[in-house]
Amino acid sequence: MRALDAVSIITAKRDGGELADEQIDWVIDAYTRGAVADEQMAALAMAIVWRGLDRRETARWTAAMIASGQRMDFTDLPRPTVDKHSTGGVGDKITLPLTPLVAACGAAVPQLSGRGLGHTGGTLDKLEAIPGWQADISVARMRELLADPAIGAVICAAGAGLVPADRKLYALRDVTGTVESVPLLASSIMSKKIAEGTAALVLDVKVGAGAFLPDLADARVLARTMVELGTDAGVRTTALLTDMDAPLGHTAGNALEVAESVEVLAGGGPADVVALTLALAREMVAAAGLDADPAEVLASGRAMDHWRAMIAAQGGDPDAPLPRAAHTETVTAAADGVLTRLDARAVGDAAWRLGAGRARQGDPVQAGAGVVMHAKPGEWVRAGAPLFTLHTDTPEAFERARAALDGATTIDADAGDTPAGPLILDRIG
Repeated sequence: MRALDAVSIITAKRDGGELADEQIDWVIDAYTRGAVADEQMAALAMAIVWRGLDRRETARWTAAMIASGQRMDFTDLPRPTVDKHSTGGVGDKITLPLTPLVAACGAAVPQLSGRGLGHTGGTLDKLEAIPGWQADISVARMRELLADPAIGAVICAAGAGLVPADRKLYALRDVTGTVESVPLLASSIMSKKIAEGTAALVLDVKVGAGAFLPDLADARVLARTMVELGTDAGVRTTALLTDMDAPLGHTAGNALEVAESVEVLAGGGPADVVALTLALAREMVAAAGLDADPAEVLASGRAMDHWRAMIAAQGGDPDAPLPRAAHTETVTAAADGVLTRLDARAVGDAAWRLGAGRARQGDPVQAGAGVVMHAKPGEWVRAGAPLFTLHTDTPEAFERARAALDGATTIDADAGDTPAGPLILDRIG
């Protein structure tokens, strides 16, 4: 029997040792109950950043996190369940058109989503721009909406009883420089997704300037770890590694991204958003064992029907005008040429500074704030033509947003045709 006290567990990992199953179970439970102090768990998290966790430790850590709270069960639903998780990016509005599209293909999609922090946007913040829409619904109501063939999808916040250990540990990691650890990232994501009770899961692991993991090799390790965790837990899990050097679509913000998502559901929208939505939908439909063509379903308008029903079922008005920022300002191109680079992180930082994001959990966000991008990499721009339109209710934020965008673009007058790079970089699972 290994020692079951915080200091022994911290020093064991600090010195490169493996943690026994009973040590992991004890420390997660004790921290959730408050018997292990924040500073002790912070020390252990930092030791894990430096020393890592092996596959067995990571799986046990994930299981202990799940055991800290309730676990949902949707096995009795008349439809197969499948979910998607993105590791976060700039302009990543894919959940909004994807969820009703996959529901229209015949799946039940229990999409537990989060709020934005820093330069990455949050799905719940975007949907809360729709007048009346509510993120918090009961598990019983979730079950009703998932079973309804006209809806079949829910996008909502995780209840307080779902993996409380992760809620507490994530907040601690966010303020102690211990977020960028593959085992801790993987266990945080997968504990919630496994506890959610979905039978199948597709992961969208972002790679590039606007992602948490800019390096493809690191992203592959995270994707493989999460696929292993899901598979070991009996959840059919696959991952796509997707490009996040440039933002997705032409908008980064809340209401701005909702409007662009509705364009996709209506049969239009930016090519990259449509392409990634369909790629993930195909993965989800296959994982759910369904025989449907997402492109055909999208073109038919059935996905839009499910979107409207889903929004209305959570109190929103799908016909209500979306909020608009009180002030706008345009940033223009300095020269003629091909836009060869558009830095996703810079655009995300600008949107955050305009009020679309938050610096700390719990801070308010502006529904109408954000950035509209008038050109994408590979397109020709003219000197003096709009590159960005900045939206905010607080015009004093314009200066800081412009500063974030300084150096965010490269315009090359000598560049020939420069087609965009691949959107899908790899598939694991």
